[in-house]
Amino acid sequence: EENGFILIKNLVSEEDINRFRSEFERICRQEEKCPGMVVMRDVTIAKSEFIPNEKAVSKVQDFQENPALFRYCALPQILKYVECFTGPNIMAMHTMLINKPPDAGKKTSRHPVHQDLHYFPFRPADRIVCAWTAMEKINRQNGCLVVLPGTHTGTLHEHDYPEWEGGVNKMYYGVRDYDPQHPRVHLEMEKGDTVFFHPLLIHGSGMNKTQGFRKAISCHYASAECYYIDVKGTTQENAEKEVLEIAARKYSLDDISLKDAFAFRGRLVQGERISL
Repeated sequence: EENGFILIKNLVSEEDINRFRSEFERICRQEEKCPGMVVMRDVTIAKSEFIPNEKAVSKVQDFQENPALFRYCALPQILKYVECFTGPNIMAMHTMLINKPPDAGKKTSRHPVHQDLHYFPFRPADRIVCAWTAMEKINRQNGCLVVLPGTHTGTLHEHDYPEWEGGVNKMYYGVRDYDPQHPRVHLEMEKGDTVFFHPLLIHGSGMNKTQGFRKAISCHYASAECYYIDVKGTTQENAEKEVLEIAARKYSLDDISLKDAFAFRGRLVQGERISL
């Protein structure tokens, strides 16, 4: 309630994390493909020759149809905390495994400070929470999460692509107007540590200055009682426009809203599906 985030040490077992890592490596080798899953590459890697291994992939999104990775979203020790925010009926709305690459000198491995609510067409914000688990030791050197405590009590800011000379990755929007002097906390974490945070909390991550890849797995949950909103005419319209462009390209769909995209990929993990 005070800071907008809570860090729980050693919540996910080494055995589970090794399973997720092994499945991620299979996806990178293109041995595993499943409907709806999005495999992304860093903007600098995307321009280089493609080799099918973990060095080519910066993020896997929407893994809800992959049982080995989706196991993360249903872990009882995670849902125990999630339920404190959502109540007993819990939907998994957005899934990611992040493989932050070593920075190629262009600083593109950074993630601009942003609020996750910018991407979500459902409310209320207080019934949405992200669980984000370190898959290895994460520190300032390899680009840990940076949070601005207390910013979750504010409003949703306008977001846009930052003007970075090295380029910026697709959908990596940043907050336009926030106080750069606001105190920051660098969340250094050990393997298995999990942070839960509010969708209005301003956060981002630094660049990876090491030679290794920094891995984390995460899921955004929402109460099944949340309701959809129309983002037309709001600051979220730019995110919807981009989702529509991706859907048109990927699925040849030209009439899909942000709401449709989330209704399609949302999955019940506990209780009953009500309005999401």
